[in-house]
Amino acid sequence: MRNTDFKSLPFMLFADDNGTIYEHPYFRTAGFSGTKPSALGMENFIPMPEFSKLFFIPRCAPIGLDPHTGEYETVSSVEIDGIKVNSYAVAAFLEPGLVRSHLPAVDYTLKDFVLPMWAYTAVGFKDESYWAAAFRIEYNHKWDPRNYDDRRLIPAIKKYSKNHRGGALTEHLINCATINHCFAAKNLFFERWEAPLPVSRSCNAACLGCISLQADDSCQASHQRLSIRPSIEEIVSLAVSHLEKSPEAIVSFGQGCEGEPLTEYRLISDSIQRIRSLTSKGTINLNTNGSSPERIRQIIDSGLDSIRISLNSARPDFYRAYYRPKNYDFTDVLSSIALSRKMGLYTMINYLIFPGITDQQDEIDALKELVKKTGVNFIHFKNLNIDPQYYLENMPFSESRAVGINQAAEQIRNEFPDVKLGYFNQPVR
Repeated sequence: MRNTDFKSLPFMLFADDNGTIYEHPYFRTAGFSGTKPSALGMENFIPMPEFSKLFFIPRCAPIGLDPHTGEYETVSSVEIDGIKVNSYAVAAFLEPGLVRSHLPAVDYTLKDFVLPMWAYTAVGFKDESYWAAAFRIEYNHKWDPRNYDDRRLIPAIKKYSKNHRGGALTEHLINCATINHCFAAKNLFFERWEAPLPVSRSCNAACLGCISLQADDSCQASHQRLSIRPSIEEIVSLAVSHLEKSPEAIVSFGQGCEGEPLTEYRLISDSIQRIRSLTSKGTINLNTNGSSPERIRQIIDSGLDSIRISLNSARPDFYRAYYRPKNYDFTDVLSSIALSRKMGLYTMINYLIFPGITDQQDEIDALKELVKKTGVNFIHFKNLNIDPQYYLENMPFSESRAVGINQAAEQIRNEFPDVKLGYFNQPVR
């Protein structure tokens, strides 16, 4: 493979045993689509935003692109100042609103562990800057990391605690804001925008990449799951205060720090009824796996405004492989999406993006059929946080060609101009 543009690509990054990151003097950045290298051009890269992060992957060598031959090569060691050192792959984790187009090119031969749950992205170095294989799907100032200065957080929590009578749920959300750095939890104490209302300790799915509870010690959960059942009084108090005082206010049931909120559908339904008896302001939203249409119907009847239903795939076998549902199936999820639209809700899909799977043409065609059948309003293009090797090993085999994440988004935009693609929940009141 020969291409005169190879020399214009960013240089490959690698890390040594201490985690110090270097750019390679010769090899260029390669990217994976699924399990295979995928050709990259500068059109696939953007300057990596400053609040993104870099990681190195222990025991895993990077795969670089030889700019003269166009061949891919595993780079297991590099000479630095005359000393041969081990070389490990480097990946980026991007700011909110950005969708990765390529996975890092990694040789996983020696890997015998599961990586922490981040969205690993191909990244390189050029012109004194890091460049990530990604594109922006949405910018929203309300989720810009620059608006979440932690120097303001503790004073805000103290002020909030002084003015509000808290309880176990408030204490949980303080931990979410200060330990997990949850932006939504921080919004509660900053009294603005979208705030969380986690309620569920249990779940009816066993997701490969559950961020709040891991069944074994293969990988540590990134969140601490809610350990209490909040009182309806505290839920209503938090929600009404936020909806009354906050600009562009949203309160959302269903958070990364809990199980599936539909397991507490009665509590949610009763809470919404009380909230709406006290205020008509703001948006009440539910983030859910959509496992029970009838439970969703009851919650909608209580006064819900919007819903976001999560999918990793519009294909049943890929969905089951990731979610591993208990006592429900993919058809229930589709029914929940269609029911939500039929009952007048602003209906969103939380679509978990993974290069080499999401952009397979069969997947894009399945998503188009889902949109046609349900009339969904909004599709979140969210990077799936999971070990790439682990995810791919658990997905069904498909010979469908991957056309690129950018092209997948374009196909949906072109066929459904009224369906919005983005990254963040939208206020509808």
